Amino acid sequence: MLRHFNATFSPRSQMASPEYSRILSAAVINNSFRQMLLKDPIKAVCGGYSGENFNLNNEDKSRLASIRASSLADFAAQLSQI
Repeated sequence: MLRHFNATFSPRSQMASPEYSRILSAAVINNSFRQMLLKDPIKAVCGGYSGENFNLNNEDKSRLASIRASSLADFAAQLSQI
């Protein structure tokens, strides 16, 4: 049986997606973390949340740094594109 090949599939984005989900979860439940994420994503993820660290390599951090969003919804939409 042949599997459908998804041309937009990116192994790189699949590896980071659990961390991206953790980042978004922290932003949903904590206003201070959310505001920091919108203002300075790198500072937010390097600082972690509630004793938890985010495991992102420099490439992932660079991708996050490129996001400019005024709301969490906008941030999440842009995050889904990287």
